[in-house]
Formats: sequence, structure tokens, C-alpha cells
Amino acid sequence: MARTCRWGILRVIGGELHLQEADAVITPANNRLSGREGLDAQIHKHAGDELREFCRQVSIEQRKSNLPPCPVTSNVVSEPYNLAKRFKHIIHVVSPDCRRPNQDEARRDLLPKAYNNLFDTLKSMKDVSVVVAPPLSMGVFAYPHREGARLTLETLLGIMDGEDDPGIKEYNIVVKERNFINNMRTVYRESEDQLPGIDTTMA
Repeated sequence: MARTCRWGILRVIGGELHLQEADAVITPANNRLSGREGLDAQIHKHAGDELREFCRQVSIEQRKSNLPPCPVTSNVVSEPYNLAKRFKHIIHVVSPDCRRPNQDEARRDLLPKAYNNLFDTLKSMKDVSVVVAPPLSMGVFAYPHREGARLTLETLLGIMDGEDDPGIKEYNIVVKERNFINNMRTVYRESEDQLPGIDTTMA
């Protein structure tokens, strides 16, 4: 799937996140950036021990200042370490974890906020125009797939086709799970006429 918007292209592609190439890769992090599960564990494994140490230091600094761990919807930028041949940056996005009841109840507000905060960060990074990312919260964080597919498309296309240039020319959603791919296709077919941008899937 590909959709061309005012400022760039949104694509949905199949594959392994850590094997892509882009200016920045997004990893779905928990609030301690621990890299212990799901896609985040893969990114940590392939980036190496230096990334794990970087994330540990972020948590230590938070505790030193009597601050809680990284709040949901926030993000942290790190070097790519052992993934430097593929990416310039890793961006750790703390998106809603629907296994936690309070976050599940607020998920429809938290997910768009996580994306908008991510794009605020991306806009400040002058060397980033191509991004690869999973669909946030759709893996081990257990966001309902059909609802999440619709909200993800609406939010990202709204940003890529909005009034202000986000500075991103390609945003590629990388998906491995077949169930989510099927839900994304269904949602796209159902609402294509209402979505911003122009379908360029076969272009």
C-alpha cells in the first residue's frame, strides 16, 4: 500500500524492521526503554550492548532527578550503534500499552499523541527525511488491530497531508504480522475515499 500526500509518501510494507534502511528507525519502547520484549528486543539485540547501556543511563538520570520513567507518548533519540550501516538514528517511542488498564482506556487519545510527539521530534532532526517504523502499540502492547489500523492511517496521513510540512518525505510502516496486514488492507479499502492523499499503490 502506498499513498502520496502533500508532503510525502506513506507506505505499508512487509518485512523485518531491523533489516530496512532509512534515516531513522522507530522502536516501540516501554517506559523504561528496557528492550525486553517484542520488536524493541530485536532492535536492542541487533544494535548491541551500547544501546542497552544508553537506555539504562536514561533511566538512571530520570531517577536521579526524582522523575518517573519516560512517560507514555514521549520519545528518546539514540545513536544506532551496531545498526549504523542501516540507520542514522533510533527513536524510542513510548506508545500506549493496552495491557495496562489506565492506558487501554485512554488509548484513542494516547496513540495519536504519541505520533504527533514523534513528528515534533522528527521535525527538529534536519538529517531525517526517510523513516521506517512498526505500527505503534500493535505488537506486544496489544492495541486492538482493526481500531489501531484505522487510527494509525488517519493520524499519519493527516500529518503527511496537513498544513505544515513535517519534513518527512517517506514514512514506511513495516509489518510482519499477517493479521495486522489484513486489518490494514480492510480498513484502507473501507475508508480510502475519505483518507487524505492519493492512492499510488501500483504507481
